[in-house]
Amino acid sequence: MPLTLATVPCLSDNYAYLIHDPAAGRTAVIDVPEAAPVLAALSEHGWSLDEIWITHHHHDHVGGVDTLRNETGARVTGARADDHRLPRLDRAVAPGDSFDFAAAPVEVIEVSGHTVGHVAFHIPAAKMAFTGDSLMGLGCGRLFEGDAAMMWDSLCRLRVLPGDTLICSGHEYSQSNARFALTIEPDNAALAARAAAIDAARAAGEATVPVRLSLELETNPFLRADQPALKDRLGLTGTPDAEVFGEIRRRKDSF
Repeated sequence: MPLTLATVPCLSDNYAYLIHDPAAGRTAVIDVPEAAPVLAALSEHGWSLDEIWITHHHHDHVGGVDTLRNETGARVTGARADDHRLPRLDRAVAPGDSFDFAAAPVEVIEVSGHTVGHVAFHIPAAKMAFTGDSLMGLGCGRLFEGDAAMMWDSLCRLRVLPGDTLICSGHEYSQSNARFALTIEPDNAALAARAAAIDAARAAGEATVPVRLSLELETNPFLRADQPALKDRLGLTGTPDAEVFGEIRRRKDSF
């Protein structure tokens, strides 16, 4: 399914994502940290906005929703479990639900951990997943509301998606995440190459997300907590995967 994807920088290090179906002439935005950059991107492309999808309740993902809805009349979709702390929803969804965007089914995936009630939106036909602050470029969200076991389960749901899925995450954290990841797997050649590419991209003022899931699986330590060599290096041989993930998350929190 040919969808046009536009990455929209917002605030200091957030991203919103616009997807446009040229055949149907429909456009959706995933997360709205602030309205003005999204409106500017819509104007630049000559698109009108039909839908707003929300991954979780944090202000840096929903702060512009009401303004954007008022400006465009777009329909808002978010998690039913978070209804009490999201902007007013026109469509409340739950993990396992599916809805259509133009001609494509959109799957709702449970990714709690950073927050409880966090969801991701997966469009299989377009090979795209919008993961908010769950799976990020070389990282994952801090565990503000959930615990390590919850987040590990969420990441396991995401990592079984097809490897060519484009992971569209909510922040420009890749450079600091790469520096941390190299402390966990300093001998990972794919990681070293990715870190160098990220440094070059940031020096040129370019975004480092979205990125294919296959690359995350090779380089993101939070997805690799079940790898025997990684466990051995951390002195956690034989430790359950979720506990290893939790140790990596604790190290990142103090990095």
